Amino acid sequence: MSGSTIRIGVLGGIGPEATGEFYNKLIKCLQDRGIIKRNSDFPQIIINSIPAPELVFDKISESDLRQYIDGLKLLDKSGVDFIVMVCNTIHLYYDRLQKEITAPILDLRKEVKRFLVNEKGKVLVFGAPFTVKNKLYEFDDLEYIRLDKKELDRVSKAILDFNRGRKPRLMDVCRKYQKKGARIILACTELAIMLENEKIPNINTVDVLVDATVIVKQVKILDMIFTCLHIAHRCIIPDY
Repeated sequence: MSGSTIRIGVLGGIGPEATGEFYNKLIKCLQDRGIIKRNSDFPQIIINSIPAPELVFDKISESDLRQYIDGLKLLDKSGVDFIVMVCNTIHLYYDRLQKEITAPILDLRKEVKRFLVNEKGKVLVFGAPFTVKNKLYEFDDLEYIRLDKKELDRVSKAILDFNRGRKPRLMDVCRKYQKKGARIILACTELAIMLENEKIPNINTVDVLVDATVIVKQVKILDMIFTCLHIAHRCIIPDY
């Protein structure tokens, strides 16, 4: 069965470089796992890159959220099998967004939790203020240390600067918490790109999203195979 049978929707543009990074990493991951034998084995990937505002402040307005809902609905209408949102903060609204559409949305929060199952040390959620303050990636049985207000303000500015094409520096903040023994969750897709090549113990949420997308894709293919086999079986041996 061709991989193009699966149609993946990607809500991107938040920001655009993170979306491009996700796409490139997804292709590489499919290749590295031996899933791709020919070009027709790739899934169909529909990217809706929306020009929505960065979710870097303390509040998200209804008008801001509406752009994400409209973007998801457009993907849903295209008949995708599932949707990936290349943005961390928007997952705070996961339940509400899922109610707006039929296609299932991959839940990044659950996937990050899976990565943290065996975590024993301290954890720092390195993300935008709204993500951190609303505890998107805080789970029971884990010890957290947190960015202070000044550091959160620096993160917000860094995300905005990055989307303007600048190269902000945040490694001093990371090193401060690294010395405290923290495992750092890069809880913003822009931060995941900015700090990807730095030598810090981190969980890169873009990589988590890619891994989960590949797993869901393979599960969807198996579901289709089993459905086809079941239909074929009933055609050959009809029920009496």
